[in-house]
Amino acid sequence: MNSVNSQKRKSKIKHFFQLIGQYEFDNARIYILFAVIILVTGIIVLKLYSIQVLAHSYYQELADNQHSILKKLIPKRGEIFLQDQGGVYLVAVNKETKMAYAVPREIKNPELEAHLLAKILDLNKDHLRRKLSRSQDSYEVLKHRLSEGSISQLDSLKLEGIHLSDETYRYYPADKLASNVLGFVGWRGHSLGGRYGIEAYFNTKLQGQKGELYQNKDNSDSWISTGERKISQAKNGDSLVLTIDHTIQYETERILQGAIDKFEAKRGTIIVEEPKTGRILAMASYPNFNPNEYRNVSEMADFRNLAVSNAYECGSIFKTITMSAAIDNGKITPQTTYTDTGRVTEAGYTIRNAELEADGLQTMTQVLDKSLNTGAIYVEKLLGNRNFRDYVQRFGFGNLTKITLPGESAGNISNLNNLRSNIQFYTASFGQGITATPIQLVSAYSAIANGGILMKPQIVEKIIHSDGTDEYIEPQEVRRVISQKAAQEVAQMLRSVVVHEHGRRADVPGYLVGGKTGTAQVASSKKRGYVQGESIGSFAGFAPINNPRFVILVRMDDPKTVQWAESSAAPTFGELMKFLLDYKSIQPTEKYTQKDLALFNRTHTLKYYSANNQQKDNNQKNGNSK
Repeated sequence: MNSVNSQKRKSKIKHFFQLIGQYEFDNARIYILFAVIILVTGIIVLKLYSIQVLAHSYYQELADNQHSILKKLIPKRGEIFLQDQGGVYLVAVNKETKMAYAVPREIKNPELEAHLLAKILDLNKDHLRRKLSRSQDSYEVLKHRLSEGSISQLDSLKLEGIHLSDETYRYYPADKLASNVLGFVGWRGHSLGGRYGIEAYFNTKLQGQKGELYQNKDNSDSWISTGERKISQAKNGDSLVLTIDHTIQYETERILQGAIDKFEAKRGTIIVEEPKTGRILAMASYPNFNPNEYRNVSEMADFRNLAVSNAYECGSIFKTITMSAAIDNGKITPQTTYTDTGRVTEAGYTIRNAELEADGLQTMTQVLDKSLNTGAIYVEKLLGNRNFRDYVQRFGFGNLTKITLPGESAGNISNLNNLRSNIQFYTASFGQGITATPIQLVSAYSAIANGGILMKPQIVEKIIHSDGTDEYIEPQEVRRVISQKAAQEVAQMLRSVVVHEHGRRADVPGYLVGGKTGTAQVASSKKRGYVQGESIGSFAGFAPINNPRFVILVRMDDPKTVQWAESSAAPTFGELMKFLLDYKSIQPTEKYTQKDLALFNRTHTLKYYSANNQQKDNNQKNGNSK
């Protein structure tokens, strides 16, 4: 009995302790769970405190606008300026606007939204509906460069899945002004950058350097918002100040356009250069274009800068180079004489003067005055083929001037490689059979105006770096081509051309102006020989002769209403030169009357054309060059 009771007591005691153990275990689990809840809550609170207080600015920036990050990564393109009476004139700038894009998977009613957007964005409704109906698509560009009205309407409607994004585009406030020099910024495939002109040549400097963003990512390649992030900010592009003067460029383009219209020319170009520095003050080409609307240009050739890219047989303005070489080499003087028989025969070819006349005994000055082809050949013979070629190269022909513009042509003087082929040298002496660009020609004439020293043509005056520092481009002397004495003698010969013969319409009352005409045939691109009935008229010269300030090259392609350059390029030169002398307040050095001035104004305005001059041009005979 006692044994049974003893077992029962032991069993009750064991059960009691089991109950106590179970109770303590259950309580421990509760305490542990409670502790875990407190710990997690504490972590959450601390995390919220860290996010909302300690890292508030970081996440505020992240939440406010993703573009704030992009703006640090995308550089601002540098601006482009022209000279403007002691200041600068902005011709290429960045403009802020917005673009519209859609997230189709957010759109519930594509038909309705396409109907509304077609009116706001002036887009085709069916085209929009197709874009908006791509339910799995997350991004569709609708329209770039929105107007203020379109932006306002989209903001007020708040259409589902339609969003606006900041956008920067290149804007040219002066429209067509200097367009062939500037070029434009446009897309090529997926690449946005400078196309043609300054925009292309200096694209690397203008566009700057993109920034970089580094941030930790998870296994799905998504950014971890709390991970490490490093931003290398973009470096903005440099800005450029060109040597081109805004007022001179505007007037040059106006005069060129007037001449093109008046003479019904196919194309044309004018360059104004400062001879002592090589600075280009104006560079105009026709046709030109509006870089704000470059997509509307149908002919790619309209983008080209004819002043640097279009080499041609320049005709008799090259006789000045032949004379300069022979005078510098001591073979002739301006008073040296020869007998003009009207023709030269070589290797079975007969070369005649442009007017098919024989003038008898003539001085070298008269050779330029009357633009005698036989006289240029006479001078080349005295100089010799090798010497002639060397001088042609020293003047810069056959080589790039290295002006900082894209698409420059070196021209072609390969006909002078064979020193035994006299006929090639004879025709080259009066500017046929070899080609040169307008920039080479204006540089060569500038060398004569600059006392025989050739300067590198300069189109950029200053680079404004993104850090605010300025880098000035100093004028660069290339080499001495001829002596100062030879340059002065040639200048006086060019003055005689303007006073006595074919260059009269280039003269300006009160000033000593010198220059030379050139009317050349156009080489055929399809067959050997020249295009029947087409010509290119040129005039190159400078003023004042005693202290040259401006050198101008005028080129007119295939003028229909006149034949000779003396009736097209020469008066165009004269009108522009008068403007330049007035604009820069260059005081007259020669006496002139109001009658002289009235005659100049009457015969040079682009609204007027003399019937007598028209008749004279119609009566002229075809020839090699004049």
